[in-house]
Amino acid sequence: MFNYIEPVFRPPSEARSLILQVTNGCSWNKCTFCDMYTQPQKKFRARDEDEILNEIRAAASLGPRFDKVFLADGDAMVLPTRRLMNILQAIRTYLPWVRRVGSYCLPRNIRKKSVDELREMQQLGLGILYVGAESGDDQVLEFISKGETWQSTLDALLKIKQAGIASSVMILNGMGGVSYSEQHALNSASLMNEAQPEFLSTLVVSYPLGDKRVVEGFNGDYRLPSQQDLFVELRTLIGALELTNTVFRSDHASNYLPLKGTLGKDKQAMLDQIDMALSGRIALRQEWQRGL
Repeated sequence: MFNYIEPVFRPPSEARSLILQVTNGCSWNKCTFCDMYTQPQKKFRARDEDEILNEIRAAASLGPRFDKVFLADGDAMVLPTRRLMNILQAIRTYLPWVRRVGSYCLPRNIRKKSVDELREMQQLGLGILYVGAESGDDQVLEFISKGETWQSTLDALLKIKQAGIASSVMILNGMGGVSYSEQHALNSASLMNEAQPEFLSTLVVSYPLGDKRVVEGFNGDYRLPSQQDLFVELRTLIGALELTNTVFRSDHASNYLPLKGTLGKDKQAMLDQIDMALSGRIALRQEWQRGL
C-alpha cells in the first residue's frame, strides 16, 4: 500500500500517525551532526504527486485507525504550495477523520511561503510543524553548516505562529561542545523567548557513525560535553527561558534525565530536578537505556 524508502523518521509525538512519505531524504542535507539521510537511497527527491494521492485513497480502506498524518521525510514543506494544498485537500476528502497533519520543517522553506498560503494550509488541516532549530547561536549554527541564523529561524517561527499553526522546536543539548556550551544555551533561550513556540524539546547529541564532520566544522575545537556538563548546559537554557505557555519535553530516549512540564509555571520544578541530577540525588537513564 505504501512504498516507503527506508529509513523513515518521525517525531516521538507522531508514533500513532499515518506516515505519508511525500519526499525522500532532506533537501538541505548538509548539517554535520545529522546522519539521518546519508544513505545512497535517501538522495533527496519529491515523490510523484499521483503516487501520493493514490496512497491517500488507499489509506481510506484502513478506516479511522489513526487520527493524525505525518508528512515525511526531512522537510515536506519544501514542496510547492500548490502540491501541498492538493495533498492536504486529498487527506481531508478521503480521510475525513484525520484531525491533524504535521511535518518536519526547515526555516528556509517557510521563507518561500506567505502567511496567507500557510494559513490556507492550516485551514486544510496542517496543524503542527516540527522545526529543528538545533541552536540559537549563530557561531554554532555556522560550525554545523545548518544554513540558518538566529534571525532566519525566528522569522520562520513567527510566520508559522501568525498563520495559526503550532510549532514544535528542537534544541540539541551539547551541540556547542564544551567550548561553546554557555553561548549555545543562552542564545537558544533568547531565540525561544522571542518565538514563544507551543512546544519545545531537547535531545542530547550523539554520533553513532562518528563525529569527524562535526569536529572538522568546529575547526577541531569540539569535544562532547560530559553528562555533568550537559546538565549544566540544560540548566542554563531552562534558567534563561522566559516562556509563558510552552509545553517542554526532554523525554526523548537520548536524554539522561526525562523532564516534562509547561514553561513557565513548571520552570522551578525542572531546575530543582536538574540540581538533583547534578548532585546525584535522582535516578538517571543508563547508557543502555538511551538511544536515537
